[in-house]
Amino acid sequence: MTTDEAAEAVRTAPLVIIPVGAQEQHGGGMAMSTDTVRAIGIADRVAERLGGRAVVTPAVPYGVSPHHLAFAGTMSLSPATFMQVVRDLITSLRSHGWKQFLVVTGHGGNNAALSVLSQEYLREDLVFAWTPVTEVVSDLITGVSEVHGHAGEAETAQMLYLAPEFVYSDRLEPGATTLDELSVPARLARRGRGPRISVGFDEYHKRGVLGDPRTATAADGRLLVETAADRIAAFADELLSA
Repeated sequence: MTTDEAAEAVRTAPLVIIPVGAQEQHGGGMAMSTDTVRAIGIADRVAERLGGRAVVTPAVPYGVSPHHLAFAGTMSLSPATFMQVVRDLITSLRSHGWKQFLVVTGHGGNNAALSVLSQEYLREDLVFAWTPVTEVVSDLITGVSEVHGHAGEAETAQMLYLAPEFVYSDRLEPGATTLDELSVPARLARRGRGPRISVGFDEYHKRGVLGDPRTATAADGRLLVETAADRIAAFADELLSA
């Protein structure tokens, strides 16, 4: 966009979609930009479904990733820095007239910071919403390992659909696939309810992978990506009509 096009978009496209991701290890078989690529892919598809009523910003390619710092190449922001980056972007765009924002995060490590931001903006004269990607379609994820998630079946499938050039199939290898393989802290961290503990992904598995990415297919990825875009776009459509 040029600045003139942006000025017009304030009037015609009231929703700003901000994709945020991470630069972190995804085992030996996928690029470290995986979460950013997935966030951009979903954000673009959501905007397309909204028929010109949304603009998509350039992605924030770094996220809250201290749990991956045991692996070379991972770059992490602190939660405070990540939140301030998002705040500053919103402040900038708000000054031009935008008042509705939807953050699409491809990285689960950003969720807590985005949840805090959503509380901060409750009393502000703007709408702030955020959404994960894979969690939106968790009901469609079947036939996976007992332990699955990061760099596993679902994420790899999405990347095979969105950016197969960033998946090195000959290097894909299984990570932790059963609870019995996990250390006690890692098993406690996988519990969905009750007390919480965070552990580094090197605590889960020496390669930082949850599940078996070798079983992923582009067809599975298409289902997850396009359905996620459908569901998030439906949410955004309601948001715009409020």
